Amino acid sequence: MQAALPCLLFGNGPSDLVLKGGTNAEMAPQIDYLTLVLKPIAEKFGVRFDCDIRRRGYYPKGGGEVKVTVYPVEALSAVQMTEYGSITRITGRSFVAGVLPIKIAHTMARGAKDVLQKYYSKVPCDIECVQEPQHMAVGTGTGIIIIVETSTGCRLAGSALGKKGLSAEKVGGMAGEMLLNNLSHGGCVDEFLQDQLVILMAIAKGKSRVSCGPITLHTQTAIHIAEKMTEAKFNIEQVEEDQNIIECEGIGLKNLELNVNG
Repeated sequence: MQAALPCLLFGNGPSDLVLKGGTNAEMAPQIDYLTLVLKPIAEKFGVRFDCDIRRRGYYPKGGGEVKVTVYPVEALSAVQMTEYGSITRITGRSFVAGVLPIKIAHTMARGAKDVLQKYYSKVPCDIECVQEPQHMAVGTGTGIIIIVETSTGCRLAGSALGKKGLSAEKVGGMAGEMLLNNLSHGGCVDEFLQDQLVILMAIAKGKSRVSCGPITLHTQTAIHIAEKMTEAKFNIEQVEEDQNIIECEGIGLKNLELNVNG
């Protein structure tokens, strides 16, 4: 979806994608990350899309289905995300699917809260516990995602999926530890959002600046490809040992299709 998004934004009308496969699987952000983290941050650039999770799919069966509707734009705007602000709340979603009992979701949520409350005991924390309806999920799975929201509109996340040999409490704790790690550098985006914003920065109009933690290999690759494809210029400014600012003078790509068609 992230690969198709920049192209569909510059179409002559709304575009629908129906994507099938795993929605909550290892080696990739969960679908909830797209709706709860990427979407609100992408909207700062002017991106508009809807995501309808029709059915969830888990490893190894897959079988999930998501409908994404992308709305065209005339152009994207540069963003300034360098002020972290203060944490206003923590939200999340802890789920079970298939034959697993809802108490596992509650245990994962408690495991995450136990980790977070050591440092953020005064921050409101609301983690929704869900048992997926049978018709809305294929296979058996468990997982959790937790999101921090800040006073300046930043969103950073941590997540984990259940697997054989891991207790539910441990799974929740892993998500909490991931979130704490993402918060520790004081950046405005987490390790997963870094690279997903690169192409938006490249094609937006104006200079974007985004504060983040250590630059990931994915981000380095995304910048290299974006510069080759768009001729946008990126610069990495090291602010502290584990904090950087990604800066890009975007090319200001215009939607000629939209203008031609009215």
